[in-house]
Amino acid sequence: MQADCRYLEDLLHHDIPLTRAMQLTVHSWADHQLRLAMPLAPNVNHTGTMFGGSLYSLSVLAGWGWLTLRLREAGITDGHIVIKGGQIDYPLPVEGDAVAVCAAPSEADWAKFEKLYRRHGRARLYLDIRIANAAGETAVQLHGEYVLHK
Repeated sequence: MQADCRYLEDLLHHDIPLTRAMQLTVHSWADHQLRLAMPLAPNVNHTGTMFGGSLYSLSVLAGWGWLTLRLREAGITDGHIVIKGGQIDYPLPVEGDAVAVCAAPSEADWAKFEKLYRRHGRARLYLDIRIANAAGETAVQLHGEYVLHK
């Protein structure tokens, strides 16, 4: 596992103990795209599909993890990340293991975010996270508002 993935997985398991029970793993971090994964078995609901709360947690953590790694690359280590809000949709069930994908926002959005944080000690960034089902269809989509503050 690459160093960034190991760093993030250790951080999540230490700071957010629920991630250990969910058996969350950091699948990959490449080209500013983060993939987090978790198996169905510890996250199953009464219908045999993935529990919505686990899917929500995985989605939120994918955004949080993306921002953590991107800030680390930018040399910003003095802030606290929180999710302020977001819109989540569950159009289809997840019947197997889940992989949440958080892609990078536009370069312009990132540059504005970084500039505001360095100047004012507070900034917000919107991130989109997607979880597909086994057929590759969107099963979960989160549009999250993340805030970084000193």
